Amino acid sequence: MQQNLFIYNTLSKKKELFKAINPPYVGMYVCGPTVYSDVHLGNCRTFLAFDLIYRYLQVLGYKVRYVRNITDAGHLEGDGDEGEDKISKKALLAKVEPMEIVQTYTNDFHNVLQQFNALPPSIEPTATGHIIEQIELVKTILQNGFAYEVNGSVYFDVDKYTLTQDYGLLNNRKLDDMLANTRNLGGQNEKRGKLDFALWINAKPEHLMQWPSPWGMGFPGWHLECSAMSNKYLGQHFDIHGGGMDLVPTHHTNEIAQNIATCGKNPVNYWIHTNMLTVNGQKMSKSLGNSFLPHQLFSGQHALLQKGYSPMVVKFFMYQAHYRSTLDFSNDALNASEKGFKKMMAAVDLLPKLMATDTCDININQWRSQCYAAMNDDFNSPILIAELFDGVRIINSIYDGHLKIDAQNLALLSQTFTLFLVDVLGIPLGNNENNDTAVLMDFIVQLRNDAKQNKNFATSDKIRDGLQQLGFEIKDSKEGAIWSKK
Repeated sequence: MQQNLFIYNTLSKKKELFKAINPPYVGMYVCGPTVYSDVHLGNCRTFLAFDLIYRYLQVLGYKVRYVRNITDAGHLEGDGDEGEDKISKKALLAKVEPMEIVQTYTNDFHNVLQQFNALPPSIEPTATGHIIEQIELVKTILQNGFAYEVNGSVYFDVDKYTLTQDYGLLNNRKLDDMLANTRNLGGQNEKRGKLDFALWINAKPEHLMQWPSPWGMGFPGWHLECSAMSNKYLGQHFDIHGGGMDLVPTHHTNEIAQNIATCGKNPVNYWIHTNMLTVNGQKMSKSLGNSFLPHQLFSGQHALLQKGYSPMVVKFFMYQAHYRSTLDFSNDALNASEKGFKKMMAAVDLLPKLMATDTCDININQWRSQCYAAMNDDFNSPILIAELFDGVRIINSIYDGHLKIDAQNLALLSQTFTLFLVDVLGIPLGNNENNDTAVLMDFIVQLRNDAKQNKNFATSDKIRDGLQQLGFEIKDSKEGAIWSKK
């Protein structure tokens, strides 16, 4: 098992040597989607980043329990305790059961991630499936003196908490600054302090999703579910917790407070957060008209897109930026990624056709170590991809006869591409062309080989030139012609 993995920890604001609490086991919790609308690209980026982390930890030999929740109750219209539950609101408008809304968008979420070839989590719990655990957590926080009940709602007492704890330790903000920037929100007349947040919310009779509790009929506050479910499946203290950086100021800050108020422990050793998306340098948002959904990106059916891109090209594009960096979408950037992706997959297609020799000009072990070093540096996927492109250069040079490689290093070269492309990046080999195209191209190239063998050079050249115009490249070798996509 590799022992030199460094992770940037949001809590300490620095890279730290990763040490599992109970090796070789790793507990990882990621805040999942609220299932009331189509999954957006920001969600996709976050979940693909943690798919990369999940895959790599397993490559290193860890046994990972990856928990990713589904928020299907209790998430109001804002971070504050105000407005209507989004799922209930949508169900009322559509005149369906709330769980029909939940199921529809949960299915959509799974379908999108399957198109990206993301691994499913070990456990995918739902908020509605853990109401009992959330009620028990509220009871404990009340008993420990960090919450109070008003008219059937229960609020976390931030002022009481800050007498002994640093409420802003995750985002390094001072309490006075947080108070100055807090708006007056719904339920404020019930709260003792401006930063207090709801653990349990008293439900109006017309509210669709509500459950009995010691404080009356109601539903859980948004922040409560993650504390309850991570506690149940990973324990009071586990290895990694993550999500988008937008969760730092409120959601994850309140999770830490809930956990410490429950058992006196910070729940997590390493906090990991992904950065936001922009489009042509502007923040992606519906109000600016520059946001698009994954299926629009795949089909190209959007005013800002020149064409559609395959899920693997989009995934490859996302991994060319570090998860902590802003990722900017543009047609030029997507086109460049598509070109690079096809180049890499074309080189991978050449791997089985390379011939080993008795001598070797290259040190594949050193290159392989550099691939590991990239991922060991805070899961640095763009550096890994750069190293893989160096591998592409090696493959092409061997194929063209400029480099020699022996059987042992050739096997290691092929194994390394499989390891980092398939097992780490989650990009299947042979993905760049569908089987029908491959079969057809093999047939056409064989016709050209036959034409050359019969010295029908005019037909041979015509086939080659026609394929080049269609975007296919033909390379001649002693064993015959080999095709690849430009």
